[in-house]
Amino acid sequence: MKLHLKQKVFSFVGRFSIKDDQGSEKYYAESQILSWGRKYRVYNQYHEEVIFIQEKIFSFLPKYFIRINGVDVARIEKQFTFFKPKYELIAHGWEIDGDWTGHDYDIKHQGNLIASIRKEWFTWGDSYYVDINDDQHELMCLAIVIAIDCVLDAQQANNNAGANG
Repeated sequence: MKLHLKQKVFSFVGRFSIKDDQGSEKYYAESQILSWGRKYRVYNQYHEEVIFIQEKIFSFLPKYFIRINGVDVARIEKQFTFFKPKYELIAHGWEIDGDWTGHDYDIKHQGNLIASIRKEWFTWGDSYYVDINDDQHELMCLAIVIAIDCVLDAQQANNNAGANG
């Protein structure tokens, strides 16, 4: 299963269009504005919520709670590293390893590849390609991509604030 996430640039709220490998819109994601911490909701083509992602505020390293189909299923935590980003999916034992650019990630469980994530360079709005080896992991992998994007956006905002201050 391959998915393409494309951020809508001119939108009041953060919004992603999520298409399958045929180019058909399968899901869409919207951020919740005016809330404590970042929150995203993902809806299927019938406008039913299938994923809810919520940032844990007041945390030293970024943490996000993941709810799929109304059930709390996992927590994704950024690990402390110096060069390559690394995340852990608590409750599943999955590891998410990024390259030094923070654009390519592999999701693995006990050394077995579950999915690969590739963030496009030089695009208008964030754009990700996700290659998932097993369809049963589709929603979890989608939640991971959105959580990683939230972390990257927060880092970029902090970098911009530091450069301006």
